[in-house]
Amino acid sequence: MRYAVSIPPFTDARTVLELGREAERAGWDGVFLWDHVQWSPGMPVHDPWVLLGALAQLTERALLGTLVTPVTRRRPTTLAKQVTTLDHLSDGRAVLGVGLGEPRDLDFADLGDEADPRVRGAMLDESLDVLDRLWRGPTDHAGDHYTVRADFRPRPVQQPRPRVWVAGVVPNRKPLRRARRWDGVVPIGTDGDLTPDALADYLALVPPGEDQREDWDVVAHWARGVPAQEYADAGATWLVISAWPTEDGWVEGLRQGIRHALD
Repeated sequence: MRYAVSIPPFTDARTVLELGREAERAGWDGVFLWDHVQWSPGMPVHDPWVLLGALAQLTERALLGTLVTPVTRRRPTTLAKQVTTLDHLSDGRAVLGVGLGEPRDLDFADLGDEADPRVRGAMLDESLDVLDRLWRGPTDHAGDHYTVRADFRPRPVQQPRPRVWVAGVVPNRKPLRRARRWDGVVPIGTDGDLTPDALADYLALVPPGEDQREDWDVVAHWARGVPAQEYADAGATWLVISAWPTEDGWVEGLRQGIRHALD
């Protein structure tokens, strides 16, 4: 089992960096950031990729990435460059978490971006294919949503590419099917963190195929008080703690979790 912290970058930018540095010093294996433009009216929201570049210089061991990036809000060519640059800054520690994203109004429709989840699902699948090809070598792609002709240099440090984890809201099968084609799944509960039994039930909805890689990850949010071994028995390979940023004192609460959850 590996352990990670998922930080909403919805506070002072330096505070986000301090939390990430503290997490590595406390023994956490990964530091991930939420990826939003707007999340709640009046809430400050920082760009995760700028912060991740800074964290790459402040850390040495922890994996770094997003949980999760709504790929349809970003050009796949730009995202490919961002992930590759992070991979170089961190000496091969970049991970990309992807998903459809929420809230549908503030983060999509209000910004003039596609809000229909079905269309965004098709765009996500095409974007992932483009990203994979851009990281591997010369790309000549003409699809329903994107046209790309490129040969991006440098390639990522990780070969053939950084890991891609796909998020999905339980009990939807489609995101799990999508995740089975990539490197891992990030199941999201609708009413809080999943129990180990709920996690196992969800994974059973779409059994792994013959082509699924052996080191496929299951990135579960860790419900308070539940032993890590129960999640491992349910299939989890990562446990993640985070915070709900509308709650009073969420920054200090997350800091305390970083300091003590692994005790």
